[in-house]
Amino acid sequence: MAISLEKGQRVNVSLPKFTVGLGWDANGAVGEKFDLDASVFILGENKKLLADEYFVFYNNLKSPDTSVEHTGDNRDGSGDGDDESIQIDLSKINPLATEICIVVTIDEAAVRKQNFGQVRNAFVRIYNQDNNEEMLKYDLDEDFSIETAVEFGRLYKRGGEWKFEAVGVGLKGGLEDYLNKYN
Repeated sequence: MAISLEKGQRVNVSLPKFTVGLGWDANGAVGEKFDLDASVFILGENKKLLADEYFVFYNNLKSPDTSVEHTGDNRDGSGDGDDESIQIDLSKINPLATEICIVVTIDEAAVRKQNFGQVRNAFVRIYNQDNNEEMLKYDLDEDFSIETAVEFGRLYKRGGEWKFEAVGVGLKGGLEDYLNKYN
C-alpha cells in the first residue's frame, strides 16, 4: 500500500530502481493548452549540478551515468495518470551525487500568461518498475497563483541511504530560476 505524503514529509526509499511519475491537469477555464515539463537536477554536496549533463530534461533525456532517464515530453498533459515519467536506478548513480531534485515548469508561461494556480490535481509518485506497485504519492494541493515552476520533490542521500522529501515549493521565474539556483 502506498504512503500518502504531506508537504515536508520524508520517507526512506528502499528500492534501488523505480519510476517517478508526475501528473497534472489544467483548469477547464484556461484557453491555451498547457505544456508542463519535468526536469531533474542531480546535485553534489555543494547543492550544485555535478556537471551540465546531470540536468535531465526533454532535450537531455539521460544522465551520463545512466542512473536517471526521462521517458519523454508530453506536450499537452492529456490522458489520465502520469503525464511524464523519470526512471531512476540508484545503483548506477555517480558516487558524488547526494541529491536529485524533481522540478516541473510551464513552457512559455510568460507568453501564455500561465501559472501553477491554473493547474489542478498535480502529484508526484514513486512506483516499482517491475510490478507497478505504488510506494508513495504526494498530491500538491496548494495554490501556486504566481509560480511558473515547482519543485515537486527531492531524493537525497543521508548516512548512505536514499530518502524522498515531498517539497512543493514554487518559484515565479520558471526553469531559469532553478537553473540559476543549481548551476
